Amino acid sequence: MAEPQMEMAMPAHGTFCWNELMTNDSDACKSFYGGLFGWQYKDGDVPGVPYSEIHQGGVPFGGMMKMGEEFGATPPHWMSYISVNSVDETAAKVTELGGNICVPPTDIPNVGRFAVINDPSGATLSIITLAHP
Repeated sequence: MAEPQMEMAMPAHGTFCWNELMTNDSDACKSFYGGLFGWQYKDGDVPGVPYSEIHQGGVPFGGMMKMGEEFGATPPHWMSYISVNSVDETAAKVTELGGNICVPPTDIPNVGRFAVINDPSGATLSIITLAHP
């Protein structure tokens, strides 16, 4: 007898599995991502550590940390794919909120449509609308 197939759901708009952003301008990034995806923030529990949890709909799925002197010349960074309902609409909103488009919306055969963006501090990430879960 064949095992039952579990139906996979599409990731929700603006969500990804735990990733961290290291940035030198947490306030600008919080404003940018909050405006773009509707994210909320909760300060971390470790005193003296500039860390914020990122939440969507009350569910934590990532973190943001302000880079200190120990990072030297390392630029702000992360690379994660964030699910969006429409790559084209979201990419258009990126520039309105002070970001830049590194790779314009592009189709990936049998995968979906993606773009690579920079937030106001220069950190890079990808947005994607998947064709299938």
